[in-house]
Amino acid sequence: MASAAPVLLLDQTDSTNAEARRRAAAGETGPLWIVARAQTAGRGRRGRNWESDDGNLFATLLHVTRKEPAEAAQVTFVAALAVADLLDTYAPPSIVTIKWPNDVMLAGQKASGVLVESGQHPSGGLWLAVGIGVNLAHAPVGTERPATALAQHLRGDISAPPKVDAAAAVLARAFAVWMERWETLGFQPVLDAWIARAHGLDGPAVARLGLETVEGRAEGVAADGALKLRLADGSLRLISAGDVFFGETS
Repeated sequence: MASAAPVLLLDQTDSTNAEARRRAAAGETGPLWIVARAQTAGRGRRGRNWESDDGNLFATLLHVTRKEPAEAAQVTFVAALAVADLLDTYAPPSIVTIKWPNDVMLAGQKASGVLVESGQHPSGGLWLAVGIGVNLAHAPVGTERPATALAQHLRGDISAPPKVDAAAAVLARAFAVWMERWETLGFQPVLDAWIARAHGLDGPAVARLGLETVEGRAEGVAADGALKLRLADGSLRLISAGDVFFGETS
């Protein structure tokens, strides 16, 4: 059975991803979960601020891999599945879904985000900082798309969302299981499990890609996890990263 990486619980840090980056630069290899009760400078994708309300989970796995960068990026799917398993523990599994590529949703609203960063490790290989934020107790307001928190979707037999340390332990165990499958069986079993939880992969979609916005119809994902988007002119666009909004056009 896969062994969970140890968890380092900090009262406060600027960002768990930044802490992982500093430790990697200093030669630490992990695997190690860095978890903070509070962040002063949490970050999301594309440099956005990540709201860091007390009672929510802020965690980063520091891990060194010998995989090539393109393959190592698949860890984002591992992270999404681990978060989904965490939420399954406390919410009805039927409302837990994944939005491409790694946003985990509760009843159609965003409850979690993943930010993966990487770089060359001093001892060789690639360090990965797999940052995960989960809205356990509170959800941010004023977001572009509706957000929610686990506290609003608990099963009837559970009275309160888990404390940060308990949630981190569940996440670490779930992540270890999916990580082992990825490393021993390859990406396909991970992708198959991810597809089973994903929604919006067959319908209209808008993708914001930096300075470019494209729209079309989602036609599932490629073998490497890239989103397949059929454009109005009939061409197929493979999207590896970006903000994608399903079920709508611009």
